[in-house]
Amino acid sequence: MFTHEKITKDLSRAKKFFENIVSFTVGPFTLEDMIKHRLDSINIVDVRDYDDYIEGHLPYAIHFPTKEIEQHMDMIEKSKVNVLYTYSDSCAKAYNAALVLLENDFPCVVLRGGYKEWKKHDLDIVKTSSND
Repeated sequence: MFTHEKITKDLSRAKKFFENIVSFTVGPFTLEDMIKHRLDSINIVDVRDYDDYIEGHLPYAIHFPTKEIEQHMDMIEKSKVNVLYTYSDSCAKAYNAALVLLENDFPCVVLRGGYKEWKKHDLDIVKTSSND
């Protein structure tokens, strides 16, 4: 088992870890810019529970709960980067969905901070009625 001191002194391993975070996640302001200027190159996928999705979600987001992502892969484009998000960084649903998509050759990244971080910055939220 690694101790905190031992891990923090492994600079090479730490560098690779942080490079991966930067490479495979996107922040809310970057995603907002992508929505405004490059929407045709991304899919936004909300993997939270349905009730939370209809209560509020990111603009242009499609909804597939993590446990159902495999059933809906035919509705996700491999030619685009799939931006997955969940509640917050403490929820692993987006990471689990990313693993499923990556195993099937779908490019993807995860929104850092999830919906909570997006909302914290007062970025656009879409509410959907359950009748839609």
